[in-house]
Amino acid sequence: MYRKQVRRRRAVLLLLVAASLTLLSLYYREGNAGPLHGAENVVSTIFSPISSVTDRALKPVRDTVNWFHETFDARGDKARLQDTVASLRNQLAREQTQQAEVKELSALNELTSGGIVPDGTTPVTARVVGRSPTVWYSTVTIDKGSGDGVRVDDPVVAAQGLAGKITQTTSNTAQVTLITDADSAVTARVQPSGATGVVEPNVGNPNDLQLDFLERGAQIAQGQMVLTAGFSTGDLGSIFPPGIPIGKITHATVEEQQAYQRVHLSPFVDLRDMDFVKVLTTHSGGGSK
Repeated sequence: MYRKQVRRRRAVLLLLVAASLTLLSLYYREGNAGPLHGAENVVSTIFSPISSVTDRALKPVRDTVNWFHETFDARGDKARLQDTVASLRNQLAREQTQQAEVKELSALNELTSGGIVPDGTTPVTARVVGRSPTVWYSTVTIDKGSGDGVRVDDPVVAAQGLAGKITQTTSNTAQVTLITDADSAVTARVQPSGATGVVEPNVGNPNDLQLDFLERGAQIAQGQMVLTAGFSTGDLGSIFPPGIPIGKITHATVEEQQAYQRVHLSPFVDLRDMDFVKVLTTHSGGGSK
């Protein structure tokens, strides 16, 4: 029984295939006005309205699907664009930081190679890794210490001039007391007049230094340069080599010079924005007094 059903199904399939081939052959052989083409037109005419209605009925669904598809594509494009912008921003920041560091290190090397480093002194380059939390810019911490030959009282210079001196050390770090600290005092000379005095901070204004104990009648004018003097005066010993730039005169009235033997100067070094310094270490482990 089962075999008869299989043979019957195969016979029907063969008949359908033969009929299909015959119809296709007749369809392509007859002209456009043949009966098969006519039948095709009738079927198309009957089902065309149904297809049109179906298209209109399904259009909101297709539009909704397309909207979601386009929205997800747009969100994906936005996310990729944001990632690209962030990557480019980070790359630009790194390049700008590197350029600024190269510029600062170049200026620092130029300063210390200009003859201000005395014989027997070995400059040690260090990065600033900590700053004092107060507005007085009194200290910074650097990433070199006693293990690198850094000792207490070693002078410290930045790219534009004198920054301060070493006051504490560990094996890997050191504290630099800046020239704006309340306890700082540096013997200095004004160029080109040659007048000497002591540079001290102006308490209450970390951006202003005072050059005190000037000789009366010294010819000092605004814009003149102030350098380390390199000598001791009274109880003040000098640990700084001569000729290191400190700042320039910003206020030098005759009245203040006569009354207080004082003029004002601004430091060359921006002590709030220095990333690298050089410690002028000595083989004996201390500066010359």
